[in-house]
Amino acid sequence: MYELDLSSTPGQERVRDIFLIGAWTGWFGDLPQVNKENIEGGMIHITQHKTGNKVWIPMYPMVKAILEKYDFEIPAIITNQKFNEALKLIAKKAKINAPFHKRITKGGKTISTKFEKWQLVTSHSARRSFATNLYKSGFPSISIMQITGHKTEAAFLKYIKVTPEEHAKLLQMHWEKNSEHLRVVS
Repeated sequence: MYELDLSSTPGQERVRDIFLIGAWTGWFGDLPQVNKENIEGGMIHITQHKTGNKVWIPMYPMVKAILEKYDFEIPAIITNQKFNEALKLIAKKAKINAPFHKRITKGGKTISTKFEKWQLVTSHSARRSFATNLYKSGFPSISIMQITGHKTEAAFLKYIKVTPEEHAKLLQMHWEKNSEHLRVVS
């Protein structure tokens, strides 16, 4: 999505940029707080509206490049509805079209409906992607929760999107990384 040339549609370019900042910080509602005054030493710090917690996060290189483009001021965020409409168009242009099955319960019946991922992307996808991607990389849940504001690990684990196969791959990665420390105990 970052590589997509949206220079002919500046509104979509701003939406894409805001979304990407959210995807690398885990923040969306708190993004308007980001400015030059709360960036120091390569870190962004804010006080979350929802929790009142002070949160620090390092600036990922893509975030720094985007913030430099806007002189370290987040562009004004349009209404959530218009943002999500534009984001879907951007995701479609970026060919984020992997098939995705979503289970929806209506009237007591659960129906699985097939979508392409671009059809389901919203502003909130940035925050959920941040949390899920960090978790899958093996980053500690407790540290991710400090950034996202989740109070319990149970709530956090319900929030992220990790399939049973991905959990198995995480275990495989763990074993490969730590095999010399594993031994049979009796």
